[in-house]
Amino acid sequence: MPGDKLDLKITHHGLDGGGKYIAELAGESETGHLEWEHRGEDVRVATHTIVPKAIGGRGVAGELVKRLIADAREYGFKIIPQCWYVAKKFDENPDWADLRV
Repeated sequence: MPGDKLDLKITHHGLDGGGKYIAELAGESETGHLEWEHRGEDVRVATHTIVPKAIGGRGVAGELVKRLIADAREYGFKIIPQCWYVAKKFDENPDWADLRV
């Protein structure tokens, strides 16, 4: 349930032209993911956030976006929230405005 502490592992995998964050929830076989593409040297376009119904409703998508934000702060890149869910999270978190392109 949202608000409960998730036993969640998020890993980042680089791909040609971008990358993917993958969320693995303990005890579940399905995974969620957030995909991004490079746009220049210091900009990433968040293109898709997908969480299967089997693990939905537990905050997995939100945790994926938080990981993207944490990496943006750590590694100094900006984000274009092309994905509607990532855009919604930016709107809900005005303190992330400095990361939005």
